[in-house]
Amino acid sequence: MYHQEFSPPEELSDAIKCFWYNREDFGAQPASFEVVPDGYAEIIFHFGGDCSVIHEGNLQPLPSPFMVGLLNQPVQFYAKNCLEIIAIRCFPWTVFDLLGLPSGKYGLHVFEHPVARLQSPLSACIRAGKIVDAITLVKQYFLEARSHIAVDSMLYKAGVAMSKANGTLPVSQVASAAHATVRTLERKFKQSSGYTVKDVSGLMRFEQVRNQLWHYPDANIAALAAEMGYTDQSHLSREFKRYSGVTPAAFARKARKRKQKVSDDFVAFIQS
Repeated sequence: MYHQEFSPPEELSDAIKCFWYNREDFGAQPASFEVVPDGYAEIIFHFGGDCSVIHEGNLQPLPSPFMVGLLNQPVQFYAKNCLEIIAIRCFPWTVFDLLGLPSGKYGLHVFEHPVARLQSPLSACIRAGKIVDAITLVKQYFLEARSHIAVDSMLYKAGVAMSKANGTLPVSQVASAAHATVRTLERKFKQSSGYTVKDVSGLMRFEQVRNQLWHYPDANIAALAAEMGYTDQSHLSREFKRYSGVTPAAFARKARKRKQKVSDDFVAFIQS
């Protein structure tokens, strides 16, 4: 597996966390991989290998692009052959404005949008091995899209505060950082992302614990609970299992085994 991330231009940094490219050969038969919740929404373009998901009991191919919004539980995907991905990792309170779509509580979301016109030129870049050129095309598209919208400064300030604190701030302190009342912040946040501040903060906090355990599977879970503002280790374990389907101890054991087989780079979308 090969993974590379690209920082957004300054003009997009209030809306997009990063762009990334991923390549993995899954072989001739469909192989599954799991996507675990985090605090971002991602627009996914894929090329080459098939990318599918189980829907109503059947394996159904996913169009390109599609969106992985805020998840509240893991999603199992299936792929075969050499699958390559170009993705845009967005802040959940900006992704719908960037696309000009109504917000909603979407997990896996298939949508029709002019951004799909990028599929053909991106595919040409991928076939030629010009990954940087592909990322440049995506950056240019979203720079143009960003120039036509006004990102709410209140939401931006709230997002910065939440990110810096890794999702540990109470809603009242997030509102204070955004120079807003709790009621106003919650209303605008839900309008823009479909979720509450508490929803997104919980995902951010879970993501930090998950990443720590992936990189450092021998980390002390009780110490992590205290560091990340959970009431105690039991609270962390309940929240972790809610989002991942397994306990933090089980996840750490899995990470310990995989550490011998994969690089230390954690990939948010494909966790093989």
